[in-house]
Amino acid sequence: MRNVILSLSGLLTMAFLSGVCLNDRAEAADNAEVGTAEKFLLRYQFRTGETLRWKVSRQTKTDANIDGESQVTETSSQSVKCWRVIDVKPDGTATFEHSVESVDMCNLLPGQEEVRYNSRTDKTVPPAFQNVAQSVGVSLSIFTLDSRGTILKRERKQATMAMQNRQGQVTLPLPKEAIAVGHTWSQPQDIEVPLRTGGIKRVKSRQKFTLRRVKTGVATIEIVTQILTPIHDPAIEAQLVQREMKGTIRFDIDAGRILSQKMDLDKHVVGFHTGASSVRYVTRFSEELLPSRDATANLSASRRQNLPRR
Repeated sequence: MRNVILSLSGLLTMAFLSGVCLNDRAEAADNAEVGTAEKFLLRYQFRTGETLRWKVSRQTKTDANIDGESQVTETSSQSVKCWRVIDVKPDGTATFEHSVESVDMCNLLPGQEEVRYNSRTDKTVPPAFQNVAQSVGVSLSIFTLDSRGTILKRERKQATMAMQNRQGQVTLPLPKEAIAVGHTWSQPQDIEVPLRTGGIKRVKSRQKFTLRRVKTGVATIEIVTQILTPIHDPAIEAQLVQREMKGTIRFDIDAGRILSQKMDLDKHVVGFHTGASSVRYVTRFSEELLPSRDATANLSASRRQNLPRR
């Protein structure tokens, strides 16, 4: 059973990321709710040379039961994701360098002691985090997005994908047209699931997005994963739940970027290994845009200048 749990833990580790707006928008439009006719054009906006950072947190707990024996696996991580804007074209197409500046991670596997690693303070890297440690502070990929978030080009710089998988999807795809609150759009996604026989099953799914509200220039968007391929094998279902997303995204319409994401999932699958087996998968993911270091430095300098002299 231990091999089954460790294999499941490995899958969990791999599983797990410009607006154009009228300035004279009325207060009623800033507090738009479902049913209003006000429409909003969601677009990404970036500037050459700027650097964006997000604090990314993920907690996962898996409780697997096989033939009456229960074992719990827990993982948690905090990291700082960094996008450095290399170039922005007149049409809004932007090229970024993606890296991860720091990680603080913890794994608790059945029958083993808790393992921790903090890239800022630990000189020795535990074997379980070697691949992740090699991905910190280096360029992971160079990618190009259009103003709607479509990936036009991506060059992977690292052989290991451990850190990139922990960061979630690259970004939120935006609709073609201006939309009103209540509008939905989707993006298809094929998921490859490894089979016990050694083969691969391709499962069709889609990410469905709904604009729930707009308030003070910030759009709240609901996201949910919908599995389109009929699934009758609990072993496949147990792996799919690790790839599903359900939560909300806050998008700054005026600044043209994601402010935050919050995803929560709690799924229970019966019969994933034998008829007397079950697994409960609980995960929480969050991402929050950090203040610009340049803006923080300028604010601190301004405050120092305004201090009274003695």
